[in-house]
Amino acid sequence: MNATTLSGLRDYLYGTLSMADMVWLCKQLADYVTQKQNEENLTPYTMEELRAGILESEKQFAEGKYKTLDEVFQENQA
Repeated sequence: MNATTLSGLRDYLYGTLSMADMVWLCKQLADYVTQKQNEENLTPYTMEELRAGILESEKQFAEGKYKTLDEVFQENQA
């Protein structure tokens, strides 16, 4: 949207919303922006990182360093 359209929307909301509604809307917009910024800052794993993780998991499995599904559920129940 261009500045004129946004200004018109802002002025419309000024005349339509109560102060409480404007505060709520401001919070909603700020939360949305924060969420989107956090999503954009996520960097995907490289293939090397994925391979290293898989190799480490296979090593731990071979060494018996793992938990069964039942063990995980029992820990979460405590």
